[in-house]
Order: sequence, then C-alpha cells, then structure tokens
Amino acid sequence: MSTPRNTPMNTPRTRKVLGPCSHVLVAARTGSWRTERPKADEALCVRCGTCARYCPTACITVHREGPPLSFDWDYCKGCGICANECPKQALTMIAEGSEEACP
Repeated sequence: MSTPRNTPMNTPRTRKVLGPCSHVLVAARTGSWRTERPKADEALCVRCGTCARYCPTACITVHREGPPLSFDWDYCKGCGICANECPKQALTMIAEGSEEACP
C-alpha cells in the first residue's frame, strides 16, 4: 500500500490536506505554541462551516446537532483566521490561560 506523495507518514487519514505546504502544518502538533484560542458563541453560530474551510490545519469540526463546533486543540495554533472569516462573528479569540479558555 503506497502513501500519498506529499503526506507525511504520521498524518492522520481523516485530516484534509489543503495545499502543497499545509501537510507540514497538519503533521505538527502545534497546539503548544498557542497564546490565544478561538471560543465559539453557540447562539450566533449558524453552522455554515466557513471557519472550518479557512482553518489552515483543518482542526475545526462543524456538527449538525449539539454544540456547533469542536476544535482539535493539539493542532490549533491560535492564528485567528477562523474568527476573522466567520460571517456572524460567532468566534472570538481569548487568551490561552484565561478561565474562559477552559473547554
């Protein structure tokens, strides 16, 4: 069985590779670099998936039922792209060490 050419061996099969360089971001557990993390406002989120499409490490999952979003904190680097792209401003960036940051 061969592996895709641009995908490292340790990349989980369920992750999407979004471009020629993103496989490096997906393979590295960069969550420890984070100084901020996204926090979702469930009342504002319309589950459109824009945040998940723009996430460079594909660490956001949009759910049809229950809480609208879940994050893979091992891979989220706190870049804030999801919060910037959200059309409803349902995501805000909060400090990693704050009490609000507890999942």
